[in-house]
Amino acid sequence: MADDNEDLPADEELPAPAEDSFEQLENDSPAERSGHVAVTDGRCMYVWGGYKNAQVRGFYDFYLPRDEIWIYNMETGRWKKSKTEGDVPPSMSGSCAVCVDRVVYLFGGHHARGNTNKFYMLNSRSTDKVLQWVRVECQGVPPSSKDKLGVWVYKNKLIFFGGYGYFPEGKQRGTFEFDETSFWNSGLPRGWNDHVHVLDTETFTWSQPITTGKTPSPRAAHACATVGNRGYVFGGRYRESRMNDLYYLNLDTWEWNEIITQGICPVGRSWHSLTPISSDHLFLFGGFTTDKQPLSDAWIYCISKNEWVQFEHNYSEKPRLWHTACASEEGEVIVFGGCANNLLAHSKAAHSNEILVFSLQPRSLVRLCLEAVICFKEMLASSWNCLPKHLLHSVNQRFGSNNTSGS
Repeated sequence: MADDNEDLPADEELPAPAEDSFEQLENDSPAERSGHVAVTDGRCMYVWGGYKNAQVRGFYDFYLPRDEIWIYNMETGRWKKSKTEGDVPPSMSGSCAVCVDRVVYLFGGHHARGNTNKFYMLNSRSTDKVLQWVRVECQGVPPSSKDKLGVWVYKNKLIFFGGYGYFPEGKQRGTFEFDETSFWNSGLPRGWNDHVHVLDTETFTWSQPITTGKTPSPRAAHACATVGNRGYVFGGRYRESRMNDLYYLNLDTWEWNEIITQGICPVGRSWHSLTPISSDHLFLFGGFTTDKQPLSDAWIYCISKNEWVQFEHNYSEKPRLWHTACASEEGEVIVFGGCANNLLAHSKAAHSNEILVFSLQPRSLVRLCLEAVICFKEMLASSWNCLPKHLLHSVNQRFGSNNTSGS
């Protein structure tokens, strides 16, 4: 759970999933966590899973409840907790998730008994009072059980790359490299891979394309982003190295291309995030270096210019690793959770539940006006009812339905 390539030693093995009694301590926002997943439909961010420090078990780790999803409204900045039912996945860290047409897809991860290669979906558009998980029995040969992998979305396909986990049971295209240190731990040995697996979301059938070009080395805890028909991957860990290489896979031809950038570039890292912010730009934030230093730097990669530019921001004192990052419709990147110190040290991990907002383009006129209305609420509250209904609804959401007077 707490390494980007290997299991913890046997005496630090994962605890049982979190118990319901723990949740009585939470209020209006999710608990601090790392190793969770977060996906977005453009307006809301859906957060599931991960783990935190147990409050009564020293430095042991504690999985977050598996039957809840936290939903963050990117416009209002409000959280809502939603319970789920059905084929609820086990509490996990290091899973891989995406949201397509407001359907959340979840694959892989690491739970209290090891890695998994199960596939789940949850329809956030459902009119049911309680959201329902469905475990999908897919056709074809699935990927091996693993965590800390990446995913690209293209047309009706989910394309998974890399990860750290068990040796494949069936024949797989690509390379698998055992991690010698995993033989010392209880359970099955594990390792890194460079496998590419495609899941067709119309037929729910697994396949493996024949790729060409220069394939990236096996890796885990890397970051992936889709722009057009290209699946980009940056960094990740392979053995003792945390890398800063950049590749893309052409998702039509399945050809790999290594990108040799011009000028300065980010230091090698794992457990970082890479977020598409336009048809020509990727946003990189945070991570963990080979020297086991948490990072707070941010970079923008320009595809057309093939160059990295460091992005100045106000969170230089807030490093994050194994966090999540989602782009909003307002041109912001919303970073949630993650750890602020060395997650691998034998000391208490500084897990976070803070939201960091990176504004990467000017706010819209509507957004600026709404913020002005809220900023001067005492002066303007008596005139709120003159607003168009949809704007009044947005204002009320920020304060709650009982706070329309501005008091």
